[in-house]
Amino acid sequence: MTTVLIADDQPLQRLGFKMLLDGTPGLIVVGEAATGAEAVRMVDQTHPDVVLMDVRMPGMDGIEATRRITAAGPRTHVLILTTFDLDEYVYAGLRAGASGFLLKDARPDELLAGIRAVADGESVVAPSLTRKLMTAYLHDAAPLQQDRRLATLSEREREVLEAIGQGATNTEIAERFRLTESTVKKHVGRVLAKIGARDRIQAVIFAYDNGLVQPRA
Repeated sequence: MTTVLIADDQPLQRLGFKMLLDGTPGLIVVGEAATGAEAVRMVDQTHPDVVLMDVRMPGMDGIEATRRITAAGPRTHVLILTTFDLDEYVYAGLRAGASGFLLKDARPDELLAGIRAVADGESVVAPSLTRKLMTAYLHDAAPLQQDRRLATLSEREREVLEAIGQGATNTEIAERFRLTESTVKKHVGRVLAKIGARDRIQAVIFAYDNGLVQPRA
């Protein structure tokens, strides 16, 4: 059973999400929050697997709430919901530790799939959109000194990290390096552990920050 907390300051929006989730086997809503501060408190009380997090809420916004929730430990994953696909707050949310984001007008099946994905430790941003996001956000960023955690990666793990940074799926990585998907999953798991990334989104950011992947013009 996957437990979900809904954080949104719009009562009708919360109601819509709750009706959808309550009618889906394997998912259960453990609480609703109307502010970021309330979301943080309720996460501490209910320890949900996933938080559906609105960005714009009164008082503490969804970004700060995400930062506090993810800093508290890996138990709860945050799925940001936004109105705009390139909302500047989404970038900040990913930096804060969110596992990905969906548009609020996503189809019900997309939302349900996204919840299950982040509950399993995956990201929910499609590869093409991952590239779009990272390119837009990091295009003008100054290069940083490479993180010493890169030195802990084997040659193959570094190649896998570069591929993740380019938005490649496990299937695409397997085809590129002529590996089985199960082997790729093991490599991805080791890469995430070594660089301290919660999920693929954080690995993408790490790859860009360390110059393994260059933003497209």
